[in-house]
Amino acid sequence: MAPDPSDQAGLDYQELARRHLWLHFSRMGSYDRGAEVPIIVRGDGCYVWDDQGRRYLDALSALYCVNIGHGRRDIAQAGADQASELGFFTTWSYAHPRAIELAAKIASLAPGDLNRVFFTSGGGESVETALKVARQYHKLRGNPLKTKFIAREVAYHGTTLGALTATGVTELRTPFEPFTPGGCHVPNTNLYRLPPGQGAETLAETVRERIEFEGPETVAAVIMEPVQNAGGCFVPPEGYWQRVREICDAYDVLLISDEVICSWGRLGEWFGAQRYGYQPDIITTAKGLTSGYAAMGAMIASDGVIEPFLEGTNTFMHGFTFGGHPIGAAVALANIAAMEDEGIIEHVREHEHDLRAMLDSLRDIPIVGDVRGAGYFHAIELVKDRETKASFSSAESEALLRGYLSGALYERGLICRADDRGDPVIQFAPPLIAGPEQFEEMEAILRPVLEEASRRMESL
Repeated sequence: MAPDPSDQAGLDYQELARRHLWLHFSRMGSYDRGAEVPIIVRGDGCYVWDDQGRRYLDALSALYCVNIGHGRRDIAQAGADQASELGFFTTWSYAHPRAIELAAKIASLAPGDLNRVFFTSGGGESVETALKVARQYHKLRGNPLKTKFIAREVAYHGTTLGALTATGVTELRTPFEPFTPGGCHVPNTNLYRLPPGQGAETLAETVRERIEFEGPETVAAVIMEPVQNAGGCFVPPEGYWQRVREICDAYDVLLISDEVICSWGRLGEWFGAQRYGYQPDIITTAKGLTSGYAAMGAMIASDGVIEPFLEGTNTFMHGFTFGGHPIGAAVALANIAAMEDEGIIEHVREHEHDLRAMLDSLRDIPIVGDVRGAGYFHAIELVKDRETKASFSSAESEALLRGYLSGALYERGLICRADDRGDPVIQFAPPLIAGPEQFEEMEAILRPVLEEASRRMESL
């Protein structure tokens, strides 16, 4: 039996965490064998502190969430004020003022006719909702065979069983197979490693080819991120999104822009679709919607997508208990208002080039192969041989990322993401309030760690 946590005096949080807390996407056995659990207790601006008083620059925005920065009492107060007025009521056949206000605000910022907002508790739920909407949309319009989804290789779209059909990361899929059939994949936009026979100008055509291979009468939607996260911030080539939009229109396929990460200023616009100039039928979002101060997501649909659901007794048979939670909606409204009042998106536009220049300055280190991304969302790809672009074996990647880099960066006070879903990369997504001072601090940590990593890998 665990000690009562209501009596905090003398609690051993390390021991309690190792014994009782199941961490997400974590090798729990390492903690069971005595590894330290990082325990973050406080945040302010771009920084967080652990339970030992050590300060860290949060260059990942707590997993792409805390866009407005840590420690904003005004954002938290909006939730507290709402809790004292109406702590909770469902949006299952009911509404409340904050959900109505937030839906209207999101619609005013979203591109084109994306005017209908379905609230969720997070990004995976938003994607799950979009996939279900796409299937029922086609059924209501007399096309019941349109059930398949086309996504990109290595792409991550969530961990629900439905979202995993679109996720293109093998190791995330295999433990839970089989899935509901329908997930199909095409090459991603990794311009550093183009597939044989492909050029930047032909990547969009792989979507058309896959639709034709599957049979247009069976394809419901294409789902893609504006800048693909997994694999390391793959940006689209010029004209890619416009051609994908044309292909979707030609085959009566919905276009879902998965913006769980890429919305709310991350790419220097409210939505990533605006950065790249395309009009989706559906946007999925979460994370920066509340800057992580409350758990909330949304699916934003066009007038055309909701149209068949407005006929007669048709009903979208789907929902979540906490979708549109009053406290989450109040926090989201305060977060968006602060972003507008403080010019956060303009700040990203002004300083994204500073972030990129800092990362580009590391290209002289032999292990740095590529730097890519947009806005405040960038990655460094690590290579064994820069001339040939040779990557590391699985064992080498394990030694590089988890054997050295992750720990070394954290110990020096930098939180970022060392990942090998695809080729080894380090990802950066600092709070949108970060500027040159934080970028200089990042460089001061990154350079010696990457130089040491390069020496270590040369000696293997």
